[in-house]
Amino acid sequence: MKEEKEKLTDKEEETMLLLWEHGPCPVKDLIQYYSDPKPHINTVSSFVRALESKGYVGHEQGRYGGFNYFAIKPKTDYRRNAVGRLVNRYFGNCFSMVSQLVEEEQIDATQLRQLLEMVEKKK
Repeated sequence: MKEEKEKLTDKEEETMLLLWEHGPCPVKDLIQYYSDPKPHINTVSSFVRALESKGYVGHEQGRYGGFNYFAIKPKTDYRRNAVGRLVNRYFGNCFSMVSQLVEEEQIDATQLRQLLEMVEKKK
């Protein structure tokens, strides 16, 4: 169950990317960083609350009331876990072999993407 709690939807991940780049900030300011069409403030607020419940986001009292939201989980930690899930999904039992290559820096992100594209083309 822990993995499910840590897994983000595409929109939650997009929100995290914006918080890593532009946070801390209130939801109303965060909206400006979304591409068009921009989501409604209530929608972004829901994303942020979901991220907070999953332990990715924290908040502090803003200068003029309201809250500033910020990323708690480092982007590098999330990226490592996301890549691990991705590799496991596509390579299954080969995960330890691929992760070893990554750990030993014998394969980089570009090469890994190329491998994933090869797998996708095979399907």
